[in-house]
Order: sequence, then structure tokens, then C-alpha cells
Amino acid sequence: MITYAPFWETLKRNKLTAYQLMKYDKISGSTIHRLRHNLPIDTKTLDKLCKALNCYSVFEVIEYERE
Repeated sequence: MITYAPFWETLKRNKLTAYQLMKYDKISGSTIHRLRHNLPIDTKTLDKLCKALNCYSVFEVIEYERE
């Protein structure tokens, strides 16, 4: 199962809020909802999140957990 727990940690480490991402980086509210509930997002959105958070790896946003 793909989870977005690293996203929330990266967000906190960068001292940002979901609201700031929505306002300044044009991340939609529906994307934040999908992240909160571990629902699928597309690679374009993943790329946009990585750019907004200045990530070095996608693993700062997603991780895979065995069920």
C-alpha cells in the first residue's frame, strides 16, 4: 500500500502547512484530501509536490508499506 506519511513529515520539516501549499504552490484541496486519506495521486502531482517541497527523492513524499 502506498502511504504519504513522509509527505507530512517533510511538510513539517520545511515548516509549511497544507494551506500554504494550496495558496502559494497551487496544490488543490482535493490533492491534500487524497494525501490525508492515502488515495492515489498521479505522477504529475507527485512531481509538483516534490518541487514545492524541494525534495531530493520521491521517498520524501511517498512510501510503500506491505499490508
